[in-house]
Order: sequence, then C-alpha cells, then structure tokens
Amino acid sequence: MKQLVETVCKSLVDNPDQVTVTQIDGEQTTILELRVHQSDLGKVIGKQGRTARAIRTILAAAGMKQRRRYNLEIIESFDQQQHDPQPH
Repeated sequence: MKQLVETVCKSLVDNPDQVTVTQIDGEQTTILELRVHQSDLGKVIGKQGRTARAIRTILAAAGMKQRRRYNLEIIESFDQQQHDPQPH
C-alpha cells in the first residue's frame, strides 16, 4: 500500500523526488503519512479534497481484501528557512 500511495502521488506533483510515505503499523490499522513539497500540497489534496478522498477510497477498497484498515494522513511540513517563528 505504501508503494501504491507513493506511485500515485509522484505522478500528481511537480517535485516527485520529495514525495515520502511513512508506514506506521498498528494491530488492525496502518497509518500512511504522506509528505510532499509545500508547493505540491494542493495537488495531492485537490479541489475540496477530492484527490485525497479518491486516494483514501482506493486504500479502503484494497484494505478490505487484506482485512486491514488504512488511514492516509497528509502531513504539512514547513521548511525551517521559510518558517522561523520569532517570539514577540
């Protein structure tokens, strides 16, 4: 499943080399954390979340066959050079 999400997302974004998927296995649920370049975030989420919802639907359908639940979390990561909060 990790490879599936990675392949789909790499085909959607402008910076495919910065797509990473981390898999966290639980007893019945597997969490897939997706990280993309900041400028590509909108491409994997889509208008009104349609693209992300479609990826989650594929994961749910494939997970039923494996009798396992998959959750996709899209992680918004900040570049430290661009986002450096300073106390006021």
